[in-house]
Amino acid sequence: MDLHDSAKQLVLDQLPHEKYWEDLDLYQWEGFWFRPRHLEAALVARSHFEARNDDVILASPMKTGTTWLKALCISIMQGPYSDDTDEEENKDPLLKNHPAYYVQTLEVQVYTSNPPPDLSGMQSPRLFHTHLPHSILPDSIRNSECKIVYITRNPKDTLVSMWHFFNTLRTPEQGPYPLEKAFESFCNGVCHYGPFFDHVLEYWKESLKRPRKVLFLKYEELKRDPKGEVKRLASFLGKPFGKEEEEVDDVLGRCSLERLKNLEVNKNGVDPWVKMPNSTFFRLGIVGDWKNNFTPEMEDRLDQLTRMKLEGSGLDLLEI
Repeated sequence: MDLHDSAKQLVLDQLPHEKYWEDLDLYQWEGFWFRPRHLEAALVARSHFEARNDDVILASPMKTGTTWLKALCISIMQGPYSDDTDEEENKDPLLKNHPAYYVQTLEVQVYTSNPPPDLSGMQSPRLFHTHLPHSILPDSIRNSECKIVYITRNPKDTLVSMWHFFNTLRTPEQGPYPLEKAFESFCNGVCHYGPFFDHVLEYWKESLKRPRKVLFLKYEELKRDPKGEVKRLASFLGKPFGKEEEEVDDVLGRCSLERLKNLEVNKNGVDPWVKMPNSTFFRLGIVGDWKNNFTPEMEDRLDQLTRMKLEGSGLDLLEI
């Protein structure tokens, strides 16, 4: 019996179970909620993944700026355009593929294959992504010198973005899932890789303990001060900019939401792993879209919950 078969022996019916958005099964394991295939892949990753000291792991809750962060890190790690390369696609890989093609998610793409892939031949430095909570990461990630870049977002915009994203999976007959029900699930901590606040706090606390290993980013600060935050990101990755302003502008231009969403590959391509159009990963990308969807009562309740969950941590996700 291989490891995938062993992982499947996990007795799901002995785990806490919730129906998410009527037709998705979520199971609670070690305090967090997972779809069965993501949980299986997470278990395989914990047994198989061997981190290298120069790996970079991007981490995030769902719908907090993951695709943008992937694009930025691809461009930073690649470095400036090479003048001796004639073909535009070789200068800019984002022209050819969605960012997820280059930065694959461990529990959604890498370890859903059977047998598990052999990653030893990959060229360093390797870039991977995960939605897994810090406590569930493979030991080799947590114990090695590899770097982790974490991004999160105001919980109200996170929920609204999640709501729009998962509505694209619903049929016209089903129609949009009621926002009020999605709101209740989110506040109760029942969502993919949730509870949201527990997920965020694990990485926040680790970033305070080990700032050279974990860089903690907020989506809103990237939007407000993109140059400053991208310089900070590049420095953390060990790829500080040379011709600073010119290179920063180049990376930000290549990775802007408007450019990415209008590239041919993202307008018409389909993600081969989750079978969703690439276009679904690019919506508004703005700060404050929750104001177009929340009632005053919803705003007040989630703000109070946020303050309560983050109290004493030194982390603020509201005043951003």
